[in-house]
Amino acid sequence: MEHVGVIGAGVMGEALIAALISYGVSPDAIVISEKRKDRADELVQRYAITVRDLAENVAKADALLLVVKPQDMGTLLEEIKRDINPAAIVVTFAAGKKISFIEAGLGTHNPVIRVMPNTPTLVGAGMAALSLGEGVSEEQAKFVSGFLAATGKVISVSEDLQDAVTATSGSGPAYFFRFVEAMIAGAQELGLSEADATTLTTQTIVGAAKLLDESGKSATTLRENVTSPNGTTAAALAAFESANIGDVVSKAMKAARDRSQELA
Repeated sequence: MEHVGVIGAGVMGEALIAALISYGVSPDAIVISEKRKDRADELVQRYAITVRDLAENVAKADALLLVVKPQDMGTLLEEIKRDINPAAIVVTFAAGKKISFIEAGLGTHNPVIRVMPNTPTLVGAGMAALSLGEGVSEEQAKFVSGFLAATGKVISVSEDLQDAVTATSGSGPAYFFRFVEAMIAGAQELGLSEADATTLTTQTIVGAAKLLDESGKSATTLRENVTSPNGTTAAALAAFESANIGDVVSKAMKAARDRSQELA
């Protein structure tokens, strides 16, 4: 790809820029369009990329990454459809917006790939799921899956499962962060300082995630391994079960899935 256009230079946009460079795309080939001049200047200084106005960027891009909020996508498509390079692969990162929405908004024959990333992409530990639209070439699919893999892990799913992906990995980091907040608060109620509670909780969670990722054992097996009958862990887990933790998590994920469907 001689010209990769990135539209939207927020947190995720920056993470994708870093991923492209890690994958081997020259910074000279990465061009952003960003309304906030201070933000654009910051990214140029940090990554040595280029800034161009929207029309020029989309006209020259071989790959166009749309990293805007779902509610802004319709307006963006209307702005770029007259200038877009007809050969460009269009990659959308907006939650809930279907490939058909992008295709209809552009009114062109550009191939489209839909991606649901998540925020751990920022630290190279992301999870992305992609769905291919009609006409996506093998080379284009390889490019997109390749640079996404530079940020973590990538899977390919049928588009009808993207709302489930959103509820699982897209919104999932926030579930984790909320649980950490609760653990820290609980530790403080037991008498620990905020600093110690934060250190203990964070390292416990990080270590548990690493063990799950690297041990090859299931979460069920690891939970059973650390749970002695009538022990402290068993008492804590019993409290979770009495609060129907499974139902709470299931309801939360269904709410996220339903909202993703509404955004379509």
